[in-house]
Amino acid sequence: MSVGHTAVTTQPVVTCGGEGEDCGIREVLDRIGDKWSVLVVVELAQGMRRFRQLQRAVPGISQRMLTLTVRRLERDGMITRTVHPTIPPQVEYALTPMGHSLTHLVKTLADWSAEHRDAVALARRDWDELNPGSGVR
Repeated sequence: MSVGHTAVTTQPVVTCGGEGEDCGIREVLDRIGDKWSVLVVVELAQGMRRFRQLQRAVPGISQRMLTLTVRRLERDGMITRTVHPTIPPQVEYALTPMGHSLTHLVKTLADWSAEHRDAVALARRDWDELNPGSGVR
């Protein structure tokens, strides 16, 4: 896999001051609300994991997407990456204190999702019956 395909993308820094500017809040919410980021944080909340352990624990994530996700989370200060000088190199990931502070919020959201999944499924079914062919799925 080439570096060009796994580089962390950066956005220009937004300065606050104008009306309607989000002052970077959207960028943070995009990261912590990302499907893969949430699943990686949930897994790391249970303790340090190696790359392959994370890959096995997060269903459906590709090696490339996991690489991008952990790099972005590391860049944002949510996780640490430790490389042990072995052959092959052993890499471990763990939550930082800031990453740990996110876990109770993610758990609350997961609990809410579990509590309301049946109601959401019912609402979707009802909506789909009233709006056939809408293309919304």
